[in-house]
Amino acid sequence: MELQSIVYSVYFHGDQKPLLCLQYLPLFACEGYNEVNVTPPIGRIHSLNQYPRNVERAFRLAISGTPGTGKTTIVSLLESQGYNTISLELLAEKYGCLGELDPSDNSKPIDIDRLCNELNIAWSENPDYSIIIDGHLSHQLPCEQVVILRCRPDILEKRLGNRDYTKEKIRGNVEWELIGGPWNDKEYSNGWLELDTTESNEEVIFEYIHNWIIDGFKPTSADTGIDWIGVMEE
Repeated sequence: MELQSIVYSVYFHGDQKPLLCLQYLPLFACEGYNEVNVTPPIGRIHSLNQYPRNVERAFRLAISGTPGTGKTTIVSLLESQGYNTISLELLAEKYGCLGELDPSDNSKPIDIDRLCNELNIAWSENPDYSIIIDGHLSHQLPCEQVVILRCRPDILEKRLGNRDYTKEKIRGNVEWELIGGPWNDKEYSNGWLELDTTESNEEVIFEYIHNWIIDGFKPTSADTGIDWIGVMEE
């Protein structure tokens, strides 16, 4: 998917005053106009920091996926553009659903069932503002929409190998990705977007998610072409 850029151009039409045009690439010539001194300062649209303003109504969006698929990077990009974000761990801590640190894997367990029960009450009304929840179990929360980030298991194993994970933890996460863990947990038919981050630039993934948001989370189909087991059997 090609990202758009901004082009500033000045046009003259007969004796009229100069007209400053702000256009998005691709730029098409305007018939009947003479283009003069065009110097396009190219920049990503999201550098304007105005993405959330295009959203018509507030939403709750979960960004989930196996550790190592790029959730933190993508959520950081979304946050840098003005989106409200919170980690699943902080959300669990807020509602008293976060356990003590487990020294065996250096993480704090989340009572996801209790958290879901708490949020079913706290989130019973439509949100006053949009929020994006980052966490590999966030797809189980009562969010209106879900983004699942995927990564080919062999590449994921290499990524996790650079972390301070035990071999058992790496193997468990790779196996979870291989069988499509989030799909086994899916119990509702809200908006569900699945993206492969194996070779995709993070800005492309960011653009996909943003466009999905401003387009009203359409399509809402949960169809997916990502089948790692099928790929490995080829």
